[in-house]
Amino acid sequence: MKENYPKVGVGVMVIKEGKVLLGLRGTCQIGAGQYAWPGGLLEQGESIIECAKREVLEETGIIIKNVDFLCVINIKEYLPNHFLNIGMVAEWESGNADTLESHKTLSWNWYSMDTLPRPLFEGIQYYIEAYKNKRIFWDK
Repeated sequence: MKENYPKVGVGVMVIKEGKVLLGLRGTCQIGAGQYAWPGGLLEQGESIIECAKREVLEETGIIIKNVDFLCVINIKEYLPNHFLNIGMVAEWESGNADTLESHKTLSWNWYSMDTLPRPLFEGIQYYIEAYKNKRIFWDK
């Protein structure tokens, strides 16, 4: 019998010159048509920081630095897909925001935290609150 457990996802709020990077999710993704950070599933044996750096590079071509913990969110919005999301924050180091996985993300753009596009992927608003107010845990 197949066990059904939540997956561990790592999302990365990348900051460059006071703006954050968001991508419009494609139709094959959970949360299609919503804006989300770069990120993905934690792989076996991988550190959370390694996962954050890998996912951002694979999805956008951007190299990040100063990667740090931001928050944890238990996301059940997309059941039967259930994620324990580890939110990370990082600074842009180099590279352009290119759409390297166009089957997953249609476009990447930089936005002010005060004027984010809509609709947002579940959890994005909690990353912003964690960044501004230091709250670090949500059990949705």
